[in-house]
Amino acid sequence: MTTKKAIILAGGNGTRLYPATRAFSKQLMPVYDKPMIYYPLCTLMLSGIRDFLIVSTPHDLPLFKHLMGDGGQWGLTFSYAEQPSPNGLAEAFVIGRSFVGKDNVAMILGDNLYYGQGLQALLQKAAAKKEGATVFGYRVAAPERYGVIAYDKKERPVDIVEKPKKPPSPWAVTGLYFYDNRVVDIVKELKPSPRGELEITDVNCAYLKLNSLEVVRLGRGNAWLDTGTHESLANATEFVRIIEQRQYVKIGCPEEIAFNLGYIDAGQVLKIARESGKTPYAQYLERLVEAP
Repeated sequence: MTTKKAIILAGGNGTRLYPATRAFSKQLMPVYDKPMIYYPLCTLMLSGIRDFLIVSTPHDLPLFKHLMGDGGQWGLTFSYAEQPSPNGLAEAFVIGRSFVGKDNVAMILGDNLYYGQGLQALLQKAAAKKEGATVFGYRVAAPERYGVIAYDKKERPVDIVEKPKKPPSPWAVTGLYFYDNRVVDIVKELKPSPRGELEITDVNCAYLKLNSLEVVRLGRGNAWLDTGTHESLANATEFVRIIEQRQYVKIGCPEEIAFNLGYIDAGQVLKIARESGKTPYAQYLERLVEAP
């Protein structure tokens, strides 16, 4: 059973970005020329997933619905669900249990941005797996801020430690996860951590104990950015700006991905371009369908 569904977790209070996020979700803030949530959405679109559940706070959910609608404009399907309190990343599978049903499912954090050569192939491979779980490791300078992968002498993952004072490696688990359907039962048995949350690290460790966790390392040709602080948000904006201006390609453009995958036709792309006004984004969409 391949992965056809995904959850985008766009909840939380965004306290690290106060006062900018006092009025609305950080995942609605712009990263250069697009709302932040476009980037994780596009990452999962590259894997071939078209059915999404967007989880956010009761306050912000109407804003996401206004921004993204039912997904039909991109050939996708969107459902929405509330997470009233930030009770941990793994709670998304409790909230989304009926959405997941008997299917495999992916989850991505709404403030994570991925970009790089060969990324689409890695995502499609993870989505094609019928059993087990896949997470993505990324070498970081400050691993103590993340869930960190411990390896044995043969470079096999043996543990994942949440925010360790003495990290066992420089490899952090990023905010993108592919799970088989066992995840809903694993989360059902989880107990809250000392900080009162259902931890995604505990889910990954459960798969590790079942010998069913694959850790894919994202190498030098890939970038992973967590946009949860003012500094990292500014860095992500500058990263996207430089790539887009130097190469004249868009990062996180759902219209482009949907068009290239055959989900929508040129007429739909041009319709969205007209609705986008006289902007560089609209001009890019127009050139997209006019290119030979």
